Amino acid sequence: MAENKCTKTDLIDSVHENTGIDREYIKLIVDNFVDKIKKALVDNMVIEMRGFGTFEVKLRKGRKRARNPKTGAIVSVSDHGRVVFRAGKELRHGVWNLTEEPDKQLVSSPTQKDWACRSDPASPRSL
Repeated sequence: MAENKCTKTDLIDSVHENTGIDREYIKLIVDNFVDKIKKALVDNMVIEMRGFGTFEVKLRKGRKRARNPKTGAIVSVSDHGRVVFRAGKELRHGVWNLTEEPDKQLVSSPTQKDWACRSDPASPRSL
């Protein structure tokens, strides 16, 4: 699964190749976008992106007796938030019949493949 990874740099490079916009400008936009999502989640807002999915924070109840999986020690865990992602309808349908072949994953039209991350790990990365 780690071999089929798409990094932020891969996304930036893909947008640059498809639009010709300067990589530094795209990086600034992507970083700003991610920062806004983080801030919204910290402010307990729901982020809804139609066709992609929804991010939200849900409260997880604490427990008086929990176990540290590494040491086996019993610890107390207080109430805390956790980020939850629910895939949107289009994304759910796109990943429903995933195959082991990367060329057939999440691509329903040639134009969508143009925006996909590179699957070539030796691809040049700038930034």
